[in-house]
Amino acid sequence: MAWVVLIVAGLFEIGWAVGLKYTDGFSKPMPTTLVVGAMVASIWLLAVALRTIPVGTGYAVWTGVGAVGTAILGMFLFNESRDVARILCILLIVAGIVGLKLVTPNP
Repeated sequence: MAWVVLIVAGLFEIGWAVGLKYTDGFSKPMPTTLVVGAMVASIWLLAVALRTIPVGTGYAVWTGVGAVGTAILGMFLFNESRDVARILCILLIVAGIVGLKLVTPNP
């Protein structure tokens, strides 16, 4: 269950990272409120997951999920680069996330 919580925390991280683009430097109240809410939810869920998952693994997976999701959404929402090298680097992050899951004992 801790892994599910950790992945959801990563999804909230994607939400707030992408949402920052819409806050216009925290000058728009509604997007800012949603981003801050997603930040709090993300950190809280990470803390819950870290009760049983080692901190190094949990933090690396959390940031990895956030980085991969944010990069992919950036490609689609903001027309960011989709070149092969970038996609291969994203796949390396995914491989690292999967590898950490495979070598970390289940709580």
